[in-house]
Amino acid sequence: MRRTALAALCLAAAATVGLTGCLPGENKADNKPKGPFAGLTGGEIADRAVKATTGATSLRMKGDVPDDQDGGTIGIDMALDKKGECAGTMSMAGQGKADLIKTGDTVYMKYDEAFLRAQGKGQSKSETDGVVAMLAGKWTKMSATGSDAKDIASFCDLNSVLGGAEDVNSDATRGKTTTVDGTPAIVLHEKDGKGRYTLYVATEGKPYLLRVDSSSTKDPGTLTFSDYEKPVPAKAPAGKVLDLDKLGG
Repeated sequence: MRRTALAALCLAAAATVGLTGCLPGENKADNKPKGPFAGLTGGEIADRAVKATTGATSLRMKGDVPDDQDGGTIGIDMALDKKGECAGTMSMAGQGKADLIKTGDTVYMKYDEAFLRAQGKGQSKSETDGVVAMLAGKWTKMSATGSDAKDIASFCDLNSVLGGAEDVNSDATRGKTTTVDGTPAIVLHEKDGKGRYTLYVATEGKPYLLRVDSSSTKDPGTLTFSDYEKPVPAKAPAGKVLDLDKLGG
């Protein structure tokens, strides 16, 4: 069974943000396509997009994707690079958000009250109130190599997030040309049963992936990719930062 370009990127993102279920589609050859990527099939364009995207040293990933654990939605807006640096936010539908920065060997996080209360399910009200009073709206830090931060640190590494997405053989078919946030793009289509997956690939400069849409009833979601090769704004927060490793000790 061949893995499509979309499937590869979906599965790569799934390691941390839960976008799964993207499987190979049908094999359809295009008849002498013209315009951007003239002469290339949709599958060939998709394969080039995967190569360009996985070859980037940094990018920004933004979107709303399913959360396999609780059936809700995870919102992400994260810049990350292959050095393991990242900066951005993660949110849960109706359950608050957390700001995240990783630089060097330290992970910094700032949680809002709604996030902390959602994570405090199963605890007594007094325990949760105590956590909220101590942490809400305040920057915290942990060692990136500690047990509590390993998964987060892995998400911040672009090599890990897009790992395994190379060497694909896509069955995508060509669609129309359009723009994504002002960048000219070509639309590619893949499908899995009733699910439909749409890729938007830049037609100017490197053929970076700009957006992935999934209309699958099991795993709907959209991810946009931008700020390729731009420095990640990962700087340690100014002011007082709570050291969770010391508090936990």
